[in-house]
Parts: sequence; structure tokens; C-alpha cells
Amino acid sequence: MPEHEQDGQEREFDLRWADRAEHKEPSARARMLAARWKHNPPDPVPFRPDPDHRSSGRRSWSPWISTAIVLGSIAAVILLLGYLDFRAPY
Repeated sequence: MPEHEQDGQEREFDLRWADRAEHKEPSARARMLAARWKHNPPDPVPFRPDPDHRSSGRRSWSPWISTAIVLGSIAAVILLLGYLDFRAPY
């Protein structure tokens, strides 16, 4: 059997052996966070932020207003291009 095939079979065997392991060691980051959170647990974070929380006092538009502005702009460009094409001499 060629050497590269034997290495592949040994590696496959090692991967199967590792996958069957009863205990898998956590990553370094997981161990670090577990140690940090043991003494100082993180504050709970909501899935969605409060609707009253606005960033930097900027006025926030409704998604419908933004949609209307985009669609209105597209319609204006289409009308302008149609008008220019209608007025162009052939």
C-alpha cells in the first residue's frame, strides 16, 4: 500500500477515534470565558433592544417612510428617463 494512502487511513482512524471520545475538551476561549464568568457573570442581554433606546439622539424614520422614499425615487427616475426618451428627436 502506498505511503500517502496509509497516512489517510491512519488519519481517518484517528478522527473516528476522536469523535467517539466520551469527554471532549472545550476550546481555550470557552475555558477562559467560563473562568471569567464564574466570579463575574455577564448581565442578561435581551434578544431585541428596548424600542425607547435610540442611538445618539438621532431621529429614526419608520421603515415605511424609508421604503416610500426609495420607491418614490425609483419612480421619479423612471418618469424622467421616459420623458427624456419621449422628447429626444430621432
